[in-house]
Amino acid sequence: MKKRSICAIAACAAAILCLSACAQPQDVSETSTSSDGGSDGYYPVTVSNYNYDKEPIDVTFEKCPEKVLVLNQNNIETMLALGLEDKIVAAVGLDHEVKPEYKEAFDKINYLTDFTVDRETVLMLEPDMILGWWSTFGEKRLEGTDFWAERGVKTYMAENSNSIVKNRTLQNEYDYILDLGKIFNVQDKAEEIVSDIQSRVEEIKEKTSGMEKRSTLIIEFLGDQIHTYDETTLGGDMAKTVGADLLSTPEQTIGYENLIELDPEVIFVVYMDGDEQDMDKKSVANVTENEALQSLTAVKNGDVYAIPLGDMYTSAMRTMDGLEIFANGLYPELAK
Repeated sequence: MKKRSICAIAACAAAILCLSACAQPQDVSETSTSSDGGSDGYYPVTVSNYNYDKEPIDVTFEKCPEKVLVLNQNNIETMLALGLEDKIVAAVGLDHEVKPEYKEAFDKINYLTDFTVDRETVLMLEPDMILGWWSTFGEKRLEGTDFWAERGVKTYMAENSNSIVKNRTLQNEYDYILDLGKIFNVQDKAEEIVSDIQSRVEEIKEKTSGMEKRSTLIIEFLGDQIHTYDETTLGGDMAKTVGADLLSTPEQTIGYENLIELDPEVIFVVYMDGDEQDMDKKSVANVTENEALQSLTAVKNGDVYAIPLGDMYTSAMRTMDGLEIFANGLYPELAK
């Protein structure tokens, strides 16, 4: 992955400003390209989104964004999948390596290897749009959405990120992809991606319609605690969509005793790659090699599976991957 220092970014920004100052002024209304709408009358377009207070707002794009700061796995891969790598001024925040099919495009963009980016760096980048999660904004990160709106910078946050909405669903992922297609005037590509995912969902449903549902729990180890993903989460909605009998817990954080009492037939363990190798195997071993959990039905039957966070949390281009992991874990015969 490539990394540019803040000094290099500042120098680049200064050079751009200098060139802009020396160039003849250009009337935007007189320019026309297939990507910016220009004279074809496509722009302005408006999409529904949220501000940092989690209030619904409309965001209007008078033209196609050209310098987009892109944060987090889902946003980076969706921009690449839509063929918009030339619109990315900088990207940051991968939980996993990008999918192989996007690697060539990814190598062309400016990826900042620090997991987060600060406000000063963003100001030097001079983006015209910030594409991120709810957690991207706020005083401890990049300031609220109003801060950027006042500076003419559009913001868009993935609806399934953090706790913007109570129920995070597959439909929200579809809407997110379609929104980006609308913002960047690449609706055909966005619609094709969504259609492919929906078709696969229907195929899985058809193949498993007569199969018995199995009790399922999605967990993530956070230190000494176990976090669960219920039906209000995207992972939960995905698992239920492909046939899981998803167990619920009174609290999102449970202990070993609660896990043993629930005794799910199938367990999916969430992980992030980070800087460690074989995190998928390590996450499964947290259950299968734990002496206190040997009585679990899922452990006895070998039904403990790893699932990357990016495949079931703001999953976007990884949605189909996540659905496949859930379906194959619930119905191993599908993978044969």
